[in-house]
Amino acid sequence: MTDDERDAESSADAGTVPETIATYLRLRGLEPSPRAYRRRRRRRGADDDENQPFTGGRDPHGLGDVISNLTRESGWDPQLAREDVVRAWDEVAGEDTARRTRPVAFHDGVLTVQADSTAWAKQLQLMRAHILTEIMRRFPEAGVETIRFIGPDVPSWKWGPRAIPGRGPRDTYG
Repeated sequence: MTDDERDAESSADAGTVPETIATYLRLRGLEPSPRAYRRRRRRRGADDDENQPFTGGRDPHGLGDVISNLTRESGWDPQLAREDVVRAWDEVAGEDTARRTRPVAFHDGVLTVQADSTAWAKQLQLMRAHILTEIMRRFPEAGVETIRFIGPDVPSWKWGPRAIPGRGPRDTYG
């Protein structure tokens, strides 16, 4: 192809290819092709859409939305839901019950709640279904499957290498 043919072809293509791209391609020694330009433009249009101003998804997000997305993507939602159960225990169990009990552990879907006395622990075992339903309704992400109620934390009389098997002292606490 001679220089005259190139000039004629590039002047014919000049109407379809922008002048700046034609100049760039001419200086690089490449021939401007309108078909390649259109393909490249279509492909670039889909990729660069997120970088264009005033397009969808470009609005600023609120801090609550950003933190919610962060906790969801990081996998923190179940742990935060369990913390919410502990924080809202007085609303879930009721004020009287919450004054005499407190959640102490959560392991493998079992929420352990410690009561002030063994009588309260036994009474709460009868209310287990109601409390568990309320927890599942309010905090489904927490993963609470069952609740275990225990009495007060009393010292153990069985410690040391020479502990004797048996029931030990009775009617001392609770």
